[in-house]
Amino acid sequence: MKMRIFLAMVGLASCAVWAQAPIYRCGNEYTNNKPDGRDCKLLSGGNLTVIQSTPPPKPAAAPAASTGKKPAAGNAASSPEQARRDSDARLILQAELSKARARQQQLQAEYNNGEPEKQGPEMRNHQKYLDRVESLKASLARVASDIAGIEREIDRLAPAGR
Repeated sequence: MKMRIFLAMVGLASCAVWAQAPIYRCGNEYTNNKPDGRDCKLLSGGNLTVIQSTPPPKPAAAPAASTGKKPAAGNAASSPEQARRDSDARLILQAELSKARARQQQLQAEYNNGEPEKQGPEMRNHQKYLDRVESLKASLARVASDIAGIEREIDRLAPAGR
């Protein structure tokens, strides 16, 4: 019986020694064997868990380049299909710009230079009024930023009648 306990303890001790093998970090790689000629650091203490990640997706332009058909730089911008797309994009952006400007005018009228008219519950609760004023001010700033962004996008498109 004592011999079995002794053998079990020796077995456990050998497992513990095996689990404490040195771990080296070589850049982003972890190994138990120190590679020769590489700058590796010995890690000490605690357990180490390494989770493999998936490789990043390939760029969308790579399959087009592998077909061997590359459009010429001048040809891509002057094709009728690209001109139609640019025209459609310009129309969409101009519609968005007009909506944003209409929203800006509506908000400016409601904001009334920082003194909008008080509404129902705001008569008794001044904090609700102040919160609405701040919300209107933030909305005006957001709409102004949207307008500036849309105008930049329109300017980036190829000029069509501009």
